[in-house]
Amino acid sequence: MDARETIKRPVITERSTDLMADKKYTFEVDVRANKTQVKDAVEEIFGVKVEKVNIMNYKGKFKRVGRFGGYTNKRRKAIVKLTAESKEIEFFEA
Repeated sequence: MDARETIKRPVITERSTDLMADKKYTFEVDVRANKTQVKDAVEEIFGVKVEKVNIMNYKGKFKRVGRFGGYTNKRRKAIVKLTAESKEIEFFEA
């Protein structure tokens, strides 16, 4: 799996922005990606050193539109912790 296919997009929420102070970054990743693939992809794309990767799976929610029901897509989220000597990832260039 290519690095650009593994990492889909960064997750920008209030909680994830607070974690950036501790060099922890949150990404939405491919549902088939494992921790090693996520680590390699982040190191390749952003040029940083990754210390640790935590992954969370989210099931799809049941939603209805009128009488028709279905499930939203399942997701996978990864929190990546960088090493102390690693440079920070810039999502917003000022």
